[in-house]
Amino acid sequence: MDTMVKAMLWMLLAVAVAANVLLGLGSVGDGALRIVLSALTGAVALAAVTGLVVVRRAARTS
Repeated sequence: MDTMVKAMLWMLLAVAVAANVLLGLGSVGDGALRIVLSALTGAVALAAVTGLVVVRRAARTS
C-alpha cells in the first residue's frame, strides 16, 4: 500500500510542477486566473511533498 501511495504522491508532485512551469511560460493569459492557478499548483506541490515526508516517517517508525 505504501508503494502505491508514494507513486501517486510522486505523480501528483510531477504534474503540479509541470503545470506550474507551463503557467510560468505564459501558456495561460495574464491576470488573476494565472495567479490563482499558480498558487493552486504550488499548494498541491507542497501537499504532495508533505505527504511523502509523512509516509517516509511512518515507514521509519514501524
